[in-house]
Amino acid sequence: MRIATLTTSRRTAAALTAVLLCTALVQAIPQQAAAAATRYEAESATIVEGAAESNHSGYSGTGFVNGDNVVGSYVEFTVTAASAGTGKIAVRYSNGTADARPADVAVGGTVVSAARAFNATTDWNTWATSTLTTPLKAGSNKIRLTSTTADGLPNLDYLDVTVTPSDTEAPTAPTAPSCSEITENSLTLTWGAATDDVGVVAYDIYEHGNKFGEAPGTATTKNLTGLSADTTYNLTLFARDEAGNVSSVSPVVDCTTPKSDDTTAPSAPGTLSASGLTVNSVALSWGASTDDKAVTAYEVRSGSTVYKTVTGTPPATTTTLTGLACASPYSLDVVAKDAAGNASPPSNTVAFTTPDCTTDGGVPSGITTVSSGWSIPWGIHWMPDGKSALVTERDSFKVLKATPGGTRTQVGTVPETVTTDGEGGLLGVAVDPKWSANHYVYFMHTASEGNRVARMTYDGSSLSGYKVLLQGIKKSRYHNGGRLAFGPDGYLYASTGEAQTPDLAQDKNSLNGKILRMTTDGRAAPGNPFGNYVYSYGHRNPQGLAFDRNGRLWEAEFGDSKKDELNLIKPGKNYGWPVCEGTCTTTGMTNPKKTWNISEASPSGIAIVRNVIYMAALKGERLWRVPITGDTEELGTPSAYYVGTYGRLRTVTEVPGQDQLWLSTTNCDNKGNEPDGSDKLFRVSIT
Repeated sequence: MRIATLTTSRRTAAALTAVLLCTALVQAIPQQAAAAATRYEAESATIVEGAAESNHSGYSGTGFVNGDNVVGSYVEFTVTAASAGTGKIAVRYSNGTADARPADVAVGGTVVSAARAFNATTDWNTWATSTLTTPLKAGSNKIRLTSTTADGLPNLDYLDVTVTPSDTEAPTAPTAPSCSEITENSLTLTWGAATDDVGVVAYDIYEHGNKFGEAPGTATTKNLTGLSADTTYNLTLFARDEAGNVSSVSPVVDCTTPKSDDTTAPSAPGTLSASGLTVNSVALSWGASTDDKAVTAYEVRSGSTVYKTVTGTPPATTTTLTGLACASPYSLDVVAKDAAGNASPPSNTVAFTTPDCTTDGGVPSGITTVSSGWSIPWGIHWMPDGKSALVTERDSFKVLKATPGGTRTQVGTVPETVTTDGEGGLLGVAVDPKWSANHYVYFMHTASEGNRVARMTYDGSSLSGYKVLLQGIKKSRYHNGGRLAFGPDGYLYASTGEAQTPDLAQDKNSLNGKILRMTTDGRAAPGNPFGNYVYSYGHRNPQGLAFDRNGRLWEAEFGDSKKDELNLIKPGKNYGWPVCEGTCTTTGMTNPKKTWNISEASPSGIAIVRNVIYMAALKGERLWRVPITGDTEELGTPSAYYVGTYGRLRTVTEVPGQDQLWLSTTNCDNKGNEPDGSDKLFRVSIT
């Protein structure tokens, strides 16, 4: 028996979209739209006793499947529905014989159409469609066509699948979360039950923007374990029903675990040594620490800045530290930690300087303060003359004019902007390429009903004339995306988060979890792959967009708990979320070009200077330098600058006509906890 699972990316993805928030928007007015079919190429499916071929004409994609002439040969498609409902499945096939070739069609192992006839089509170059309907569940569905005679299957080209949701009403939000029975490593979370017209099947528990746990729909309590002592947990809940509809978010509750009774710190690690020094890395080894209970982690530090955390049971005593900057001095030690958070005395210190830089793309060579007194500067876009930039502040809703000399002047606010008490508010800004003629500038912001893209007029000193271009983008406390950028094609690109509703990322009829592409008057740009606003999909919370010298779009994206991503965006591609986080082997998913542990990145803005991508990291508190390898799609070795020096880094943008970057901090946000006015803009020189 021959089994082949093909993993090459096709022009459409192997994750089914369905109609959840089925809105296609024409400028600011939501219009109900018919669900778009999702195409699943047969050559991307799992093939048993058959092969992908291309020796006939008229097929879609890169080929078709020719099954062996035996009973039991099959092709199995994996379809992921955003919500439960009735699936319309159109099977495109050819049959160049005189007789029908019947096949059982099964969904999830249950035959829904027995010995379905696939009749003759004149010849193998003539294609026909056989359509059936069947219930599909929310999530993954296995659709298998199995031959029932010794003649085998017809040649299979693709499935086109459309899902009509059986239930479109979301549950109410859970109410009044509270914490009890709090210990140093656990607590009990309690909440008021949500209601639903059919029934709540699950509650998703989030800590800040990351999923933290799940409880069945019949529960109103959940014991959370594996917590850290003396730590505040910021908890919210969402309710889900069987169809995949998700409620709005519950109120937030902050719960703090007590300090541990264990006050005994581990012993200092043994002798630390360094070897194998390269331009961007070094190998470290040290002796194991001891503890009255157990050592749970080692931290590689420079002063109070943690460069890497090594975990395990027990954690290893060797590691390779990557991401070092070339021609830079380092002084490192290692500290052991236990479960209570007790830290050992540091090991001895090793000092070294990385070898000279060998890149031709330049490296950061100096950083100076442009201006201070900012509060969460989120978006930055330079004016065409390069003499000033527009800067948005997320929570104040202000738009300010900033100059290289350090002057900052408020030019207005964006009307109808609201906060989400999380990551929403006034986000990205972009200046029209034809600003000198039309004076248009664009903003992405949160409003009462959701997130919007809006246009205003800026005369060089003040804003006026607010107009909504696109709305119907679902908002949530976290995962709102928000970056805007103009492409070399003159169209406006916008990144949207999945609003803490992961299945929306796979729904091509939803505006969430996407890169959108639109005209400057708010219409879907011509040539978009699905005939709507969607340019790419399968995104969790993308906040970085930048075009390289070849006009290619790069994107930075927050992961959940595993990996952050740097992606090369192509039209119509599926970037995986929530099926994949980081690199995976799922058919139809496009893998990132680079990934990071979330503790080292949590990326927001990106910029490209001299064919090098610079990525600002929030949790990682560093500026990543990632060279593009010539004009290829490959990336070189990342290196990190300013690790822990300036705190949370939000936005980075190229200074027009200069080998310079502007870089902003976001230490005033709800994860930095600094007072308003503590953020800064920096100038980074590249030499």
